[in-house]
Amino acid sequence: MTYTETLNFLYHSLPVFQHIGGSAYKPGFDNIVALEQELGEPHRRFRSVHVAGTNGKGSVSHMLAAVLQAAGYRTGLFTSPHLKDFRERIKVNGQMISEEEVVNFVEQHREAIDRIQPSFFEITTAIAFDYFAREQVDVAVIEVGMGGRLDSTNVIRPLASVITNISWDHAQFLGDTLEKIAGEKAGIIKPQVPVIYDGHQPEVSEVIEKRANELGSPAFALTEDMYEMQKNTREGIDFSFHCKYYNTVQLSIPYIAPYQMMNASLAFFTMEQLRDVHKIPLEKLIEGLKNTHWEGRMETV
Repeated sequence: MTYTETLNFLYHSLPVFQHIGGSAYKPGFDNIVALEQELGEPHRRFRSVHVAGTNGKGSVSHMLAAVLQAAGYRTGLFTSPHLKDFRERIKVNGQMISEEEVVNFVEQHREAIDRIQPSFFEITTAIAFDYFAREQVDVAVIEVGMGGRLDSTNVIRPLASVITNISWDHAQFLGDTLEKIAGEKAGIIKPQVPVIYDGHQPEVSEVIEKRANELGSPAFALTEDMYEMQKNTREGIDFSFHCKYYNTVQLSIPYIAPYQMMNASLAFFTMEQLRDVHKIPLEKLIEGLKNTHWEGRMETV
């Protein structure tokens, strides 16, 4: 198969949410578990950070990956959707997975794919996990596709869970109230694994805190009073971040949207919580945030 033929198979032989809507959504883990077993459970062979939310999870994921890469770690990044090329979804150290890797995966595992009948997102998740394991990444940043609790990425046990802003998001699948949607997002919280979250909504915070308490997971809420803009130019924003958990630090991001201060604060604080595992110097944290790049979304043209 050529790369074009492989993409045609992925897009048209498997249910794709962006093409056919809700009928492509397959909640639960049966398919991804079956695929993972075929692959030797690659998600167990690399460390990870899991990111859920309605708005901001893509930004936070890219920021986390930029910080880890700036610190010298071999870093995987799994996000969705893509802008132009399917391969944007799966990167190692900022470089997209090769066309050959995508083709080889589908050819080598075609029998299992035909037998299991996964969705497009499930097979994409499997490709990413297999690639990160074989590339021996030090850590992978994994963005949730939809919701969290029943998302196929939720088979991982991460070093930390991050939950960004929560608003009305796929209500037909996740619930008809913010509390129900928050409950689905909070499904990524794992026992004794810290969760860092956007805590500016009391009703959402209550749901996340309750779930974290049930699992004995340390929970850290970040709110808008913890950061203050110093300068906003076409080159980006300079701001100070301060909270009861950490002394004031000056940060810069190459984005002009004020809401990105919350996303950057979530990324910064998450990496602070992982200092015992990934001993990243403060200057590398600052450098990574400042040099984050995301084509199309956070790009000045």
